[in-house]
Amino acid sequence: MLKRLNIYFKEMYPIVPRLFLGALIFSEIYFIILLNSGITDFDIGIQELVCAFTVFSFLCWLRIADDFKDYELDCRLFSFRPLPSGRVTKRDLKIFVSILIFVTLVLNLVFMNNFIFCLILYTYGSLMALWFFQKNKIQKSLPMALITHNPVQMILNIYIISFAVIKYHIPKISLTIIMAAFTLYFPALIWEVSRKIRAPKDETEYVTYSKLFGYKKAVNFAAFVTVLDIFTNFVLVWNLNKISVIMLSLNLLWMMLKFHKFKQQPESFKLVDAVERYTYIQESIMILTIVFFLFFGKV
Repeated sequence: MLKRLNIYFKEMYPIVPRLFLGALIFSEIYFIILLNSGITDFDIGIQELVCAFTVFSFLCWLRIADDFKDYELDCRLFSFRPLPSGRVTKRDLKIFVSILIFVTLVLNLVFMNNFIFCLILYTYGSLMALWFFQKNKIQKSLPMALITHNPVQMILNIYIISFAVIKYHIPKISLTIIMAAFTLYFPALIWEVSRKIRAPKDETEYVTYSKLFGYKKAVNFAAFVTVLDIFTNFVLVWNLNKISVIMLSLNLLWMMLKFHKFKQQPESFKLVDAVERYTYIQESIMILTIVFFLFFGKV
Protein backbone atom coordinates (compact mmCIF):
# COMPACT_ATOMS: atom_id res chain seq x y z
CA MET A 1 0.00 0.00 0.00
CA LEU A 2 2.81 2.44 0.86
CA LYS A 3 4.36 1.98 -2.58
CA ARG A 4 1.02 2.67 -4.23
CA LEU A 5 0.46 5.77 -2.08
CA ASN A 6 3.94 6.97 -2.98
CA ILE A 7 3.00 6.77 -6.67
CA TYR A 8 -0.18 8.73 -6.01
CA PHE A 9 1.46 11.54 -4.05
CA LYS A 10 4.39 11.80 -6.43
CA GLU A 11 2.03 12.47 -9.34
CA MET A 12 -1.01 14.12 -7.74
CA TYR A 13 0.07 15.82 -4.51
CA PRO A 14 3.84 16.00 -3.88
CA ILE A 15 4.18 15.98 -0.09
CA VAL A 16 7.18 18.28 0.49
CA PRO A 17 6.14 21.08 -1.92
CA ARG A 18 2.56 20.95 -0.57
CA LEU A 19 3.78 21.13 3.02
CA PHE A 20 5.74 24.22 2.02
CA LEU A 21 2.66 25.62 0.29
CA GLY A 22 0.57 25.02 3.43
CA ALA A 23 3.15 26.91 5.48
CA LEU A 24 3.16 29.80 2.99
CA ILE A 25 -0.63 30.11 2.93
CA PHE A 26 -0.73 30.11 6.71
CA SER A 27 2.16 32.56 7.05
CA GLU A 28 0.79 35.07 4.55
CA ILE A 29 -2.61 35.36 6.19
CA TYR A 30 -1.35 35.06 9.77
CA PHE A 31 1.42 37.65 9.60
CA ILE A 32 -0.38 40.10 7.33
CA ILE A 33 -3.15 40.30 9.95
CA LEU A 34 -0.71 40.72 12.83
CA LEU A 35 1.39 43.38 11.10
CA ASN A 36 -1.65 45.37 10.02
CA SER A 37 -2.84 45.19 13.64
CA GLY A 38 0.44 46.68 14.87
CA ILE A 39 1.65 43.40 16.39
CA THR A 40 5.36 42.67 15.88
CA ASP A 41 6.12 40.73 19.06
CA PHE A 42 5.23 37.19 18.01
CA ASP A 43 4.81 34.12 20.18
CA ILE A 44 5.54 31.30 17.72
CA GLY A 45 5.03 27.75 18.93
CA ILE A 46 3.25 24.44 18.38
CA GLN A 47 -0.05 26.14 17.51
CA GLU A 48 1.43 27.80 14.44
CA LEU A 49 2.86 24.46 13.28
CA VAL A 50 -0.50 22.73 13.78
CA CYS A 51 -2.34 25.48 11.91
CA ALA A 52 0.07 25.27 8.95
CA PHE A 53 -0.16 21.47 8.96
CA THR A 54 -3.96 21.70 8.96
CA VAL A 55 -3.84 23.79 5.80
CA PHE A 56 -1.70 21.11 4.13
CA SER A 57 -3.85 18.29 5.48
CA PHE A 58 -7.14 19.83 4.42
CA LEU A 59 -5.96 20.59 0.90
CA CYS A 60 -4.64 17.03 0.65
CA TRP A 61 -8.04 15.68 1.65
CA LEU A 62 -9.73 17.86 -0.97
CA ARG A 63 -7.37 16.52 -3.63
CA ILE A 64 -8.27 12.93 -2.75
CA ALA A 65 -11.98 13.73 -2.45
CA ASP A 66 -11.91 15.24 -5.94
CA ASP A 67 -10.40 12.04 -7.32
CA PHE A 68 -13.23 10.03 -5.78
CA LYS A 69 -15.89 12.43 -7.05
CA ASP A 70 -14.54 12.50 -10.60
CA TYR A 71 -13.60 8.84 -10.80
CA GLU A 72 -15.95 7.87 -13.68
CA LEU A 73 -14.99 10.93 -15.72
CA ASP A 74 -11.29 10.40 -15.06
CA CYS A 75 -11.56 6.80 -16.23
CA ARG A 76 -12.69 8.12 -19.61
CA LEU A 77 -10.59 11.26 -20.01
CA PHE A 78 -7.60 10.83 -17.66
CA SER A 79 -7.09 7.08 -17.47
CA PHE A 80 -3.34 7.60 -17.02
CA ARG A 81 -3.80 9.05 -13.51
CA PRO A 82 -2.94 6.83 -10.53
CA LEU A 83 -6.48 6.09 -9.33
CA PRO A 84 -8.29 5.37 -12.62
CA SER A 85 -5.26 3.45 -13.89
CA GLY A 86 -5.37 1.15 -10.84
CA ARG A 87 -1.86 2.00 -9.67
CA VAL A 88 -3.44 3.10 -6.40
CA THR A 89 -6.75 1.81 -5.08
CA LYS A 90 -9.70 3.55 -3.47
CA ARG A 91 -9.11 1.48 -0.36
CA ASP A 92 -5.52 2.81 -0.11
CA LEU A 93 -6.71 6.38 -0.25
CA LYS A 94 -9.63 5.82 2.13
CA ILE A 95 -7.31 4.37 4.78
CA PHE A 96 -4.78 7.16 4.36
CA VAL A 97 -7.30 10.01 4.41
CA SER A 98 -9.09 8.56 7.45
CA ILE A 99 -5.82 8.55 9.40
CA LEU A 100 -4.93 12.02 8.13
CA ILE A 101 -8.25 13.57 9.18
CA PHE A 102 -8.17 11.84 12.58
CA VAL A 103 -4.65 13.09 13.32
CA THR A 104 -5.52 16.62 12.15
CA LEU A 105 -8.65 16.84 14.30
CA VAL A 106 -6.85 15.48 17.37
CA LEU A 107 -4.01 17.99 16.95
CA ASN A 108 -6.53 20.83 16.67
CA LEU A 109 -8.51 19.62 19.68
CA VAL A 110 -5.40 19.36 21.85
CA PHE A 111 -3.43 22.43 20.78
CA MET A 112 -5.62 24.97 19.00
CA ASN A 113 -7.81 27.77 20.38
CA ASN A 114 -10.24 27.67 17.43
CA PHE A 115 -11.36 24.04 17.29
CA ILE A 116 -14.91 25.06 16.39
CA PHE A 117 -13.59 26.69 13.20
CA CYS A 118 -11.70 23.51 12.39
CA LEU A 119 -14.96 21.58 12.70
CA ILE A 120 -16.70 24.08 10.44
CA LEU A 121 -13.92 23.70 7.87
CA TYR A 122 -14.08 19.91 7.85
CA THR A 123 -17.87 19.90 7.87
CA TYR A 124 -17.89 22.04 4.74
CA GLY A 125 -15.25 19.80 3.19
CA SER A 126 -17.40 16.75 3.96
CA LEU A 127 -20.43 18.36 2.33
CA MET A 128 -18.31 19.09 -0.73
CA ALA A 129 -17.20 15.46 -0.89
CA LEU A 130 -20.88 14.46 -0.83
CA TRP A 131 -21.86 17.06 -3.45
CA PHE A 132 -23.99 18.74 -0.76
CA PHE A 133 -26.40 15.80 -1.23
CA GLN A 134 -27.27 17.22 -4.66
CA LYS A 135 -24.91 15.30 -6.92
CA ASN A 136 -27.27 15.06 -9.89
CA LYS A 137 -27.77 18.82 -9.97
CA ILE A 138 -24.29 20.06 -9.06
CA GLN A 139 -22.22 17.57 -11.07
CA LYS A 140 -24.04 18.52 -14.26
CA SER A 141 -23.64 22.27 -13.74
CA LEU A 142 -20.16 23.77 -13.83
CA PRO A 143 -21.30 27.18 -12.47
CA MET A 144 -23.19 25.52 -9.61
CA ALA A 145 -20.13 23.45 -8.75
CA LEU A 146 -18.07 26.65 -8.66
CA ILE A 147 -20.56 28.48 -6.45
CA THR A 148 -20.82 25.61 -3.95
CA HIS A 149 -17.19 24.48 -3.89
CA ASN A 150 -14.98 27.54 -4.33
CA PRO A 151 -15.96 29.24 -1.01
CA VAL A 152 -13.98 26.51 0.76
CA GLN A 153 -10.83 28.63 0.30
CA MET A 154 -12.47 31.48 2.20
CA ILE A 155 -13.49 29.13 4.99
CA LEU A 156 -9.90 27.89 5.16
CA ASN A 157 -8.75 31.52 5.39
CA ILE A 158 -11.23 32.16 8.21
CA TYR A 159 -9.86 29.14 10.08
CA ILE A 160 -6.40 30.78 10.03
CA ILE A 161 -7.79 34.23 10.80
CA SER A 162 -9.76 32.95 13.80
CA PHE A 163 -6.59 31.52 15.33
CA ALA A 164 -4.75 34.85 15.02
CA VAL A 165 -7.73 36.89 16.25
CA ILE A 166 -8.27 34.72 19.33
CA LYS A 167 -4.59 34.38 20.23
CA TYR A 168 -3.75 38.09 19.99
CA HIS A 169 -7.16 39.51 20.97
CA ILE A 170 -7.56 41.31 17.64
CA PRO A 171 -10.94 42.90 16.78
CA LYS A 172 -13.07 40.30 15.00
CA ILE A 173 -14.35 42.64 12.30
CA SER A 174 -12.17 45.15 10.47
CA LEU A 175 -11.18 46.00 6.91
CA THR A 176 -8.00 43.96 7.33
CA ILE A 177 -9.90 40.89 8.51
CA ILE A 178 -12.40 41.14 5.64
CA MET A 179 -9.68 41.57 3.02
CA ALA A 180 -7.65 38.73 4.52
CA ALA A 181 -10.65 36.43 4.15
CA PHE A 182 -10.71 37.22 0.43
CA THR A 183 -6.98 37.45 -0.26
CA LEU A 184 -6.45 33.81 -1.31
CA TYR A 185 -10.06 33.19 -2.27
CA PHE A 186 -9.82 35.26 -5.44
CA PRO A 187 -6.62 33.57 -6.75
CA ALA A 188 -8.30 30.19 -6.23
CA LEU A 189 -11.36 31.41 -8.13
CA ILE A 190 -9.25 32.83 -10.98
CA TRP A 191 -7.29 29.59 -11.29
CA GLU A 192 -10.40 27.39 -11.15
CA VAL A 193 -12.05 29.36 -13.95
CA SER A 194 -8.95 29.82 -16.11
CA ARG A 195 -8.02 26.14 -16.09
CA LYS A 196 -11.37 25.50 -17.75
CA ILE A 197 -10.96 28.12 -20.47
CA ARG A 198 -9.68 26.71 -23.73
CA ALA A 199 -9.18 27.82 -27.30
CA PRO A 200 -12.02 26.63 -29.56
CA LYS A 201 -9.80 24.06 -31.28
CA ASP A 202 -8.80 22.54 -27.93
CA GLU A 203 -12.33 21.84 -26.68
CA THR A 204 -13.26 18.20 -26.00
CA GLU A 205 -16.23 16.52 -24.32
CA TYR A 206 -14.84 17.91 -21.06
CA VAL A 207 -17.14 20.75 -19.96
CA THR A 208 -15.39 24.12 -19.76
CA TYR A 209 -16.47 27.71 -19.12
CA SER A 210 -15.31 28.64 -22.60
CA LYS A 211 -17.64 26.01 -24.06
CA LEU A 212 -20.57 27.20 -21.94
CA PHE A 213 -20.16 30.97 -22.31
CA GLY A 214 -17.58 31.49 -25.05
CA TYR A 215 -13.92 31.98 -24.27
CA LYS A 216 -14.01 35.80 -24.45
CA LYS A 217 -16.76 36.13 -21.84
CA ALA A 218 -15.02 33.59 -19.62
CA VAL A 219 -11.74 35.54 -19.91
CA ASN A 220 -13.53 38.81 -19.08
CA PHE A 221 -14.88 37.25 -15.90
CA ALA A 222 -11.41 36.03 -14.88
CA ALA A 223 -10.00 39.51 -15.59
CA PHE A 224 -12.68 41.16 -13.43
CA VAL A 225 -11.93 38.84 -10.51
CA THR A 226 -8.20 39.55 -10.96
CA VAL A 227 -8.85 43.26 -10.42
CA LEU A 228 -10.79 42.45 -7.24
CA ASP A 229 -7.92 40.22 -6.15
CA ILE A 230 -5.31 42.94 -6.53
CA PHE A 231 -7.53 45.41 -4.66
CA THR A 232 -7.58 43.15 -1.59
CA ASN A 233 -3.80 42.97 -1.69
CA PHE A 234 -3.50 46.75 -2.07
CA VAL A 235 -5.46 47.18 1.16
CA LEU A 236 -3.34 44.64 3.01
CA VAL A 237 0.09 46.01 2.00
CA TRP A 238 -0.71 49.74 1.82
CA ASN A 239 0.34 50.44 5.41
CA LEU A 240 3.34 48.14 5.22
CA ASN A 241 5.20 48.84 1.99
CA LYS A 242 4.27 51.22 -0.86
CA ILE A 243 6.84 49.58 -3.15
CA SER A 244 4.77 46.40 -2.94
CA VAL A 245 1.77 48.34 -4.25
CA ILE A 246 3.79 49.30 -7.34
CA MET A 247 4.97 45.72 -7.86
CA LEU A 248 1.42 44.38 -7.51
CA SER A 249 0.24 46.97 -10.02
CA LEU A 250 2.87 45.88 -12.54
CA ASN A 251 1.88 42.24 -12.06
CA LEU A 252 -1.76 43.17 -12.64
CA LEU A 253 -0.83 45.04 -15.82
CA TRP A 254 1.11 42.03 -17.10
CA MET A 255 -1.85 39.72 -16.41
CA MET A 256 -4.28 42.07 -18.13
CA LEU A 257 -2.07 42.03 -21.23
CA LYS A 258 -2.13 38.23 -21.11
CA PHE A 259 -5.92 38.21 -20.89
CA HIS A 260 -6.09 40.55 -23.89
CA LYS A 261 -3.65 38.45 -25.91
CA PHE A 262 -5.58 35.25 -25.18
CA LYS A 263 -8.78 36.85 -26.42
CA GLN A 264 -7.00 37.82 -29.63
CA GLN A 265 -4.96 34.62 -30.06
CA PRO A 266 -6.43 31.84 -27.88
CA GLU A 267 -4.28 29.17 -29.54
CA SER A 268 -1.00 30.92 -28.67
CA PHE A 269 -0.74 29.74 -25.04
CA LYS A 270 -2.62 28.14 -22.16
CA LEU A 271 -4.31 30.78 -20.06
CA VAL A 272 -3.96 28.80 -16.85
CA ASP A 273 -0.15 28.85 -17.22
CA ALA A 274 -0.17 32.66 -17.24
CA VAL A 275 -2.58 32.74 -14.28
CA GLU A 276 -0.32 30.44 -12.28
CA ARG A 277 2.68 32.66 -13.03
CA TYR A 278 0.69 35.73 -11.98
CA THR A 279 -0.34 34.01 -8.74
CA TYR A 280 3.21 32.92 -7.89
CA ILE A 281 4.48 36.48 -8.42
CA GLN A 282 1.62 37.99 -6.46
CA GLU A 283 1.99 35.69 -3.46
CA SER A 284 5.77 36.12 -3.54
CA ILE A 285 5.28 39.88 -3.32
CA MET A 286 2.98 39.42 -0.33
CA ILE A 287 5.47 37.17 1.46
CA LEU A 288 8.38 39.49 0.65
CA THR A 289 6.35 42.42 1.99
CA ILE A 290 6.02 40.62 5.32
CA VAL A 291 9.70 39.66 5.44
CA PHE A 292 10.87 43.15 4.46
CA PHE A 293 8.65 44.78 7.09
CA LEU A 294 9.96 42.47 9.80
CA PHE A 295 13.59 43.29 9.00
CA PHE A 296 13.42 46.91 7.84
CA GLY A 297 10.08 48.26 9.00
CA LYS A 298 7.55 50.33 7.09
CA VAL A 299 8.50 51.74 3.68
